[in-house]
Amino acid sequence: MDNLDRSILDLLRKNARAGYGDIGAVVGLSASAVKRRVDRLVSDGVIRSFTIQVDPTVDGMSTEAYVELFCRGTVAPEELFRILSAVPEVVDAGTVSGSADAIVHIRARSIPGLEAALEKVRLAPNVDHTRSAIVLSRLIQRTLD
Repeated sequence: MDNLDRSILDLLRKNARAGYGDIGAVVGLSASAVKRRVDRLVSDGVIRSFTIQVDPTVDGMSTEAYVELFCRGTVAPEELFRILSAVPEVVDAGTVSGSADAIVHIRARSIPGLEAALEKVRLAPNVDHTRSAIVLSRLIQRTLD
């Protein structure tokens, strides 16, 4: 991957519907050269998909929280994945260093919906307890994919 590929990716991140000719005009390539590069980036797995992102607040998913997850004993990341992927309101999660075992981002339509999702997580057999912080206002939100 070279700087032209990175420039193409930056433009596609801003607008995945941008035409090859429009991208080419910015990066200094023909439309067909841009298409070949995009096709290669797709076949190499650099570009995993083309998709839309819907504003969750417009979609009614405006209530969100970050939840620290504390488990009993040692729990494998695969087990945490199994537990968390069963809860549709979980939009992002990762294992972390520190006292918590994982950090979980939950989005719901309301506080009762958030509470119900949190209860699903808490009921998992390996979960000891959680600590939640409800988001009051979003300051920065970047997409890197």
